[in-house]
Amino acid sequence: MRWPSAAYLFLNLPGAPFIQNKKWICNSKGNAHLSRAPLLASVLPSQDLAKEGAAVIVNGRTQTRVEQALAAITKAGVSGKLEGLAADLGTAEGTRTAIERFPEVDILVNNLGIFEIKPFENIPDADWLRLFEVNILSGVRLSRHYLPRMKKRNWGRIVFISSESAIQIPAEMIHYGMTKTVQLAIARGLAETTAGTNVTVNSVLPGPTASEGASNFIENLARDQKTTRQEVEREFFRNMRPTSLLKRMIEPEEVANLVTFVCSPLSSAINGAALRADGGVVRSIV
Repeated sequence: MRWPSAAYLFLNLPGAPFIQNKKWICNSKGNAHLSRAPLLASVLPSQDLAKEGAAVIVNGRTQTRVEQALAAITKAGVSGKLEGLAADLGTAEGTRTAIERFPEVDILVNNLGIFEIKPFENIPDADWLRLFEVNILSGVRLSRHYLPRMKKRNWGRIVFISSESAIQIPAEMIHYGMTKTVQLAIARGLAETTAGTNVTVNSVLPGPTASEGASNFIENLARDQKTTRQEVEREFFRNMRPTSLLKRMIEPEEVANLVTFVCSPLSSAINGAALRADGGVVRSIV
């Protein structure tokens, strides 16, 4: 199966021949204390889609990070065109920069996000507002621009990278969980506006994932506790995510595989859905 002609995809930083000639953009996702852009987690969806012939725009806050991502994707061997965009899409100004340079895309993956671990009583208004702007308004601003154009062309994909934390709000970062839940509401609401078209809007909910930020956090914790990374992970799943069926960190490519499918024409009957790649953390049969 082939894409409609001239497809572009926009991937915000933290893959099949049926994605040829599409342009997509994905914005970057970050972790831990408002940091940005775990390179591995961000590269893999771009890499998979580029292998399938999509033209990929990789976004990150700095030119250095963008160049690292592009180098990693190129090294993997791709057939699609690669472009980079250094801009902070957690701001209105950064979003304007992206839209001015790339006014049309076929696929938008809203992957930009930040988190911090902090007791509820210690979270000031500024932190709530910052997470809201970066995690929520980044996707809102981009979708507000690109969705009408997708509907006009009668083809497009928007994917919000949410989290299992949207369903099981973590007590240690309630403000982060709130933003992930809001993403589900936005994605479903936008999907309602696409009725009768070939445009879809969905959410993907990863579970605990071995992104660059999460991996660094675990390594630092293991060093501070004078133990091994493996033991920190075992304790995490024993005490923090005991419902996990996988009992290990999810590899970024395992999430990327689902994102690639949702972006493809093969997913045409999936719209308004919240799709879990959570390792069975959420105890639900639907």
